[in-house]
Amino acid sequence: MSWWTTCTLLLISSILWLIGRDNSDDVIGLLQKILAVSVAAVVLLFGHNLLIELLALLTALRLPPAQRSDTKHLS
Repeated sequence: MSWWTTCTLLLISSILWLIGRDNSDDVIGLLQKILAVSVAAVVLLFGHNLLIELLALLTALRLPPAQRSDTKHLS
Protein backbone atom coordinates (compact mmCIF):
# COMPACT_ATOMS: atom_id res chain seq x y z
CA MET A 1 0.00 0.00 0.00
CA SER A 2 1.47 3.36 -0.93
CA TRP A 3 2.06 6.05 1.68
CA TRP A 4 -0.57 8.43 0.27
CA THR A 5 -3.20 5.69 0.36
CA THR A 6 -2.27 4.92 3.96
CA CYS A 7 -2.44 8.58 4.97
CA THR A 8 -5.78 9.04 3.17
CA LEU A 9 -7.33 6.04 4.90
CA LEU A 10 -6.04 7.16 8.29
CA LEU A 11 -7.45 10.64 7.66
CA ILE A 12 -10.83 9.14 6.74
CA SER A 13 -10.66 6.99 9.87
CA SER A 14 -9.95 10.03 12.04
CA ILE A 15 -12.79 12.02 10.50
CA LEU A 16 -15.18 9.10 10.93
CA TRP A 17 -14.16 8.80 14.60
CA LEU A 18 -14.81 12.50 15.20
CA ILE A 19 -18.19 12.31 13.46
CA GLY A 20 -19.11 9.25 15.55
CA ARG A 21 -18.06 10.99 18.75
CA ASP A 22 -20.25 14.01 18.02
CA ASN A 23 -23.25 12.02 16.79
CA SER A 24 -26.35 12.46 18.97
CA ASP A 25 -27.57 8.93 18.24
CA ASP A 26 -25.57 6.54 20.42
CA VAL A 27 -26.00 3.48 18.20
CA ILE A 28 -24.98 5.18 14.96
CA GLY A 29 -22.12 6.94 16.76
CA LEU A 30 -20.86 3.61 18.08
CA LEU A 31 -21.10 2.07 14.60
CA GLN A 32 -19.09 4.96 13.15
CA LYS A 33 -16.43 4.51 15.83
CA ILE A 34 -16.25 0.77 15.15
CA LEU A 35 -15.82 1.43 11.42
CA ALA A 36 -13.11 4.00 12.14
CA VAL A 37 -11.18 1.58 14.32
CA SER A 38 -11.61 -1.18 11.73
CA VAL A 39 -10.21 0.99 8.94
CA ALA A 40 -7.28 2.06 11.10
CA ALA A 41 -6.57 -1.54 12.11
CA VAL A 42 -6.60 -2.74 8.51
CA VAL A 43 -4.26 0.06 7.47
CA LEU A 44 -1.85 -0.47 10.35
CA LEU A 45 -1.93 -4.28 10.45
CA PHE A 46 -2.08 -5.14 6.75
CA GLY A 47 -0.66 -2.04 5.07
CA HIS A 48 2.90 -2.78 6.20
CA ASN A 49 3.86 0.87 6.26
CA LEU A 50 6.69 0.82 8.77
CA LEU A 51 6.90 4.59 9.23
CA ILE A 52 3.26 4.94 10.31
CA GLU A 53 3.48 1.85 12.51
CA LEU A 54 6.52 3.30 14.29
CA LEU A 55 4.80 6.67 14.75
CA ALA A 56 1.75 4.94 16.25
CA LEU A 57 3.98 2.93 18.56
CA LEU A 58 5.87 6.02 19.73
CA THR A 59 2.58 7.83 20.33
CA ALA A 60 1.27 4.90 22.37
CA LEU A 61 4.45 4.77 24.43
CA ARG A 62 4.22 8.49 25.22
CA LEU A 63 0.69 8.24 26.65
CA PRO A 64 0.54 9.14 30.34
CA PRO A 65 0.18 6.26 32.78
CA ALA A 66 -3.12 5.64 34.52
CA GLN A 67 -3.49 6.93 38.06
CA ARG A 68 -3.59 4.22 40.70
CA SER A 69 -6.10 4.53 43.46
CA ASP A 70 -4.71 3.91 46.94
CA THR A 71 -8.10 3.59 48.57
CA LYS A 72 -8.74 0.47 50.60
CA HIS A 73 -11.89 -1.60 50.56
CA LEU A 74 -14.38 -0.53 53.15
CA SER A 75 -15.88 -3.48 55.00
